[in-house]
Amino acid sequence: MDFEKYYALTEEIKRKGARLVAVSKTKPPEEILQLYERGQKIFGENKVQELAQKYEQLPKDIDWHLIGHLQTNKVKYIIPFVSLIHSVDSLKLLEEIDKQAAKQERTIDCLLQIYIADEETKFGLSQIEAEDLLRSPQFCSLAHIRVCGLMGIATNTEDAEQIRREFQDLKSFFEKLKQTYFSDKSFFRELSMGMSADYKIALAEGATLIRVGSMLFGERQYH
Repeated sequence: MDFEKYYALTEEIKRKGARLVAVSKTKPPEEILQLYERGQKIFGENKVQELAQKYEQLPKDIDWHLIGHLQTNKVKYIIPFVSLIHSVDSLKLLEEIDKQAAKQERTIDCLLQIYIADEETKFGLSQIEAEDLLRSPQFCSLAHIRVCGLMGIATNTEDAEQIRREFQDLKSFFEKLKQTYFSDKSFFRELSMGMSADYKIALAEGATLIRVGSMLFGERQYH
């Protein structure tokens, strides 16, 4: 692991008023611990089972973020400890998070995942669906979740201008929702966008959370 690169990256992100989510999926607890010991407290995982196992094995003051697609039947396994769920893409999922959070007497911070990419493989709500969700009576009745902002994944392309446009669209939609639905809610402030390949563009366009994995941990080995 390149710790010089880690320190440079955290400084760059901090200067922009953002925070680093170190994406540790597929990486062993020992490697996570190496970054933790250098001050990194926020880690992101894609899979519920892997996240739950690592929570058991690692220091309890880590802020665990679930950044991958979340199925409703898996929600209960992470609700006791998760700090932020980035990938809420339906009212049904939000209702399940609320239900499980109530059992734990917790309020769970969530981001709505907005579909911004020019790819059919990505998850997320359209802007219309997101507004429909926020206006729904069901959403208004949820007492154990807080929608703190938005998350988006840009198209996997070499075209920096396309990525920039997608991030700009997400930022302007964030501002619209803030003004319309959350004007008196200081907690609605998070914009999770940007990964190893496009984090610089995301920072320039107003990201508050940057999700970086391979740049820190090296390329992943999938078996």
